[in-house]
Amino acid sequence: MLEGAENQQKTIQFGEHITIDGYGGDPGLLNNKEKVSFVLSDLPKKLGMKTLSVPMVVSAPDNGIKDPGGWSGVVIIAESHISVHTFPKRRFASADVYSCRNGLDVKKIVAYFTKTFKLFDVETHFIRRGTRYPAENLL
Repeated sequence: MLEGAENQQKTIQFGEHITIDGYGGDPGLLNNKEKVSFVLSDLPKKLGMKTLSVPMVVSAPDNGIKDPGGWSGVVIIAESHISVHTFPKRRFASADVYSCRNGLDVKKIVAYFTKTFKLFDVETHFIRRGTRYPAENLL
C-alpha cells in the first residue's frame, strides 16, 4: 500500500440514528411493560428490519435523584438496535432507533412513538453515523 493511501480510500455513511424524547405521554401506557415489549417487537417489522433477539424489558427503579423509575427495553436488530426508556411519573419517554440502513423514515418513526405513548410534545434528533466508514474491506 502506498504511503497515505488510507487517506484516499473511498468512504460511505454507515447508518442513521434517530433520538426521540417525548413529553406529556399517557402514564398508563408508559408504565406498561407489555406495551414497551410490543413496541420493540412491532416497530422492526413496520420498518422491514430483522430482529436478532427477543425484546428485553426490565423495570428501572427510582434512583432517588432525577429518575423516578419506569421501564427500559432494547431489541437487537440485524441493522443495529432500538431502545425505549419510560418515566411514567414524569410522563416522559426516550427512544433510539439506530440502523446501518440509510433512508430511515423519520416522520413515520416519530409518529409511531407519538401515537403509541400518546405523547403531547416530541423532540427529535437525526444523526448520521460513521460518515467516514470504509466503502471496502481493509484487509
